[in-house]
Amino acid sequence: MDAKFYSFKAKNLKGKEVNMDIYKGKTILVVNTASKCGLTPQFEGLEALYRKYAEKDFVILGFPCNQFANQEPGDEKSISEGCIINYGVTFPMFSKIDVNGDEAHEIYKYLKKELGGFFGGKIRWNFTKFLIDSNGKPVKRFSPFTKPEVIDSYLAKKMM
Repeated sequence: MDAKFYSFKAKNLKGKEVNMDIYKGKTILVVNTASKCGLTPQFEGLEALYRKYAEKDFVILGFPCNQFANQEPGDEKSISEGCIINYGVTFPMFSKIDVNGDEAHEIYKYLKKELGGFFGGKIRWNFTKFLIDSNGKPVKRFSPFTKPEVIDSYLAKKMM
């Protein structure tokens, strides 16, 4: 069992530190998000995915990031309001982080190392998605342009 993911912590949008070990036993989709991006409508599909599989121990963790064309300029309050008002997001959202560079959050340093992707270790854009199995092992990386509906068909095979 690769339990390294469970050793990490992150602050939620209210500033409360959350230990990732609360997600033990769940399949997790980690997504770097932005509210002013052409891909922002993916929030709707992600929320549908979350609601569909939540009872099967699936969770999505959203990490707002402003490293790509200043597409997440707001503070935690505006991010929270935008996600809820515009897209009805109910899955856990965290405080804004960096996903690349020296200041990248430790979760992203780990995920990029485990699942390098087409561009090596870098995240190239908002809405890059990492799937972590119920044992805490990163198993699949999806590009920013992979729609939640495609991930749904993948999950349907894995979670049934």
